[in-house]
Amino acid sequence: MRRFLVALLAVPAFAAPAFAQTAAPTAATTPLVSADEAAVRAVLKQYQQAVQKLDTTGTTRLFAANSVVLESGSREGTYAHYRDHHLGPELKEFSSFTYSDYKADVTVDGPYAFATESYTYTIGLKKGPKDAATPAPIKRRGVATSVLRKNAAGQWQFVSNHNSARK
Repeated sequence: MRRFLVALLAVPAFAAPAFAQTAAPTAATTPLVSADEAAVRAVLKQYQQAVQKLDTTGTTRLFAANSVVLESGSREGTYAHYRDHHLGPELKEFSSFTYSDYKADVTVDGPYAFATESYTYTIGLKKGPKDAATPAPIKRRGVATSVLRKNAAGQWQFVSNHNSARK
């Protein structure tokens, strides 16, 4: 039953433009989501939820120890370095972080998975001691491409994550 629900929830991310102009897909036309694809999507979602909670606690397990994070033209190093020196300190300055218009394409090929995500994100900033008012929210269109690998324990982890954004 869970697999069926995951398949139903994944339909909007995979629906071709032709589906948007026709009747809703039937069971015969709904793409089946493999257990590995569902697991990869769960990893993507766990990371997304952590960022939205402004809390990186527990996210290290989602990344291989030798992972690489690239962000908007900069090599950030391993996820642990990125978490400690970039993402973590940044999240402390935010009052909120929300994703919307989220879409993901996932392809699983043996022990590797390739994900392309697109989304809009909105950042609420905390009012600083020198600010007369709370700063205006920041809204951007973002994309991310990731390579994940299934480890020896059967868990999917990010090996590479590259994200960028524009106004």
